[in-house]
Amino acid sequence: MAKNYFNITLLFCLFSFSAMAQEGKPQQNDGLGFYPNPVSNGKIYITSKTSLEKEIMIFDVLGKKVLQTTTTTKELNISSIPTGVYIIKIKEEETTVTRKLIVR
Repeated sequence: MAKNYFNITLLFCLFSFSAMAQEGKPQQNDGLGFYPNPVSNGKIYITSKTSLEKEIMIFDVLGKKVLQTTTTTKELNISSIPTGVYIIKIKEEETTVTRKLIVR
């Protein structure tokens, strides 16, 4: 169990350094991303070049999945997630983007 927490912590640290949050700007990879980050209104907006179905997973810093959903819309309500730092994973077909998400 401790090994799993170490791996998740290491993963979180790597993403913390590589994915710097920019307020109000989309974080993107091949057109797939989200904004705003940090989130203060309980909603994020998914950006994509297509309107295909997206699978979204949000994990806390210990690696526990706090949200998993699929959507074809651009808006995602995350108001049920408490304030904190999370990892968000967005998957659309073969493209996957993993970023740090800050909820205020």
